[in-house]
Amino acid sequence: MLKRTMIAGLLSLTVAAPAWAAPDWAKVDQAMGRPGTEQAGGVHRYGFPRSDLHVTLDGVAIKPALALGSWAAFQPIGDEVMVMGDLVLTQEEINPVMSRLLASGFTITAIHNHLLRSAPATMYMHIGAHGDPVKLAQALHAALAVSQTPLASPSRDSQPPSVGAGSSPALDLDTAALDRLMGAKGKANGGVYQFSYPRADKPMAGGMPAPASMGTATAINFQPTGGGKAAITGDFVMTAKEVDPVMRALRADGIDVTALHNHMLDDEPRLFFMHFWSNQDAKKLARGLRTALDGMNIQKP
Repeated sequence: MLKRTMIAGLLSLTVAAPAWAAPDWAKVDQAMGRPGTEQAGGVHRYGFPRSDLHVTLDGVAIKPALALGSWAAFQPIGDEVMVMGDLVLTQEEINPVMSRLLASGFTITAIHNHLLRSAPATMYMHIGAHGDPVKLAQALHAALAVSQTPLASPSRDSQPPSVGAGSSPALDLDTAALDRLMGAKGKANGGVYQFSYPRADKPMAGGMPAPASMGTATAINFQPTGGGKAAITGDFVMTAKEVDPVMRALRADGIDVTALHNHMLDDEPRLFFMHFWSNQDAKKLARGLRTALDGMNIQKP
């Protein structure tokens, strides 16, 4: 409670008089072994796709951008940061990575599945920490190093082209129809079409704002599987009263609910995360997903 009160005090001081310098992101990038991506609100986010894993589910070869992307987001708190993230790990990697993180001051906030029937099985470890950004980046990098997570900085040539670039590979999906049915504009990333829906309320974690870039937005991903079909997964981010209507909407449209759990320990309002899976006609899936979204307090586009 004392730590939480101190963090809230730091936040109020930062809002009233932002006297601290921003973190030296170049040093944090160096510690993480790759450049971060600047997000809204000054958040610095790092991605570690599990390109080493070859996971299949119901005959679908899962792309990293669909469900195998480890990430960590650093939000400045004065001259320190709050870190939140989600690490994709094999079952054998969980405890070695956990031990390294715990020894470095990280908190493990959840460990669970996101998918069912996948081979090999993957688990998801949600993490949190507060402190010096470079030290936390070094600790996270060292923890990931005891897994098989690729840590080398990806070359420019290996990066997925930006959305709208002339060299972007075409997705075998009617993305215009998906945008219309989903009521939002998606983006292409690594062969997957992604949607994000921030909540209309303002989620907090540990007394700090936890914006969409910290993992509090509903994420829905479409991976084309041919013939107008797509494999979908992601997570709905809901308050308690939204859980039942969203679950009923998904099941009514034949979408599997694969997990329901928390990702954080000290969030306000209390948030629940529902993961899902299906592989069928992409437009039919979009209609069902939109019905589920309509039962939630999400921002209007």
